[in-house]
Amino acid sequence: MSNTTIEECIRATLETYFRDLNGTEPAGMYEMLVKAAERPLLDVVMQKADQNQSRAAEWLGLNRNTLRKKLVEHQLIK
Repeated sequence: MSNTTIEECIRATLETYFRDLNGTEPAGMYEMLVKAAERPLLDVVMQKADQNQSRAAEWLGLNRNTLRKKLVEHQLIK
């Protein structure tokens, strides 16, 4: 198991992102990062919760309806 934290992974990825921009000004970074992190978070939690939305919502500290809305938004359910 790696000792690298999620925060360290995000920091390293952002450093690479800025380096790859090569001086170009970024735009819409907050939404881009939230969407990039939210989808895999929801996907993994749903898998670990055996697709039980109530359990997953509880683990995430979300209302079940909010979780469902996010799952639809990320096309993880229909």
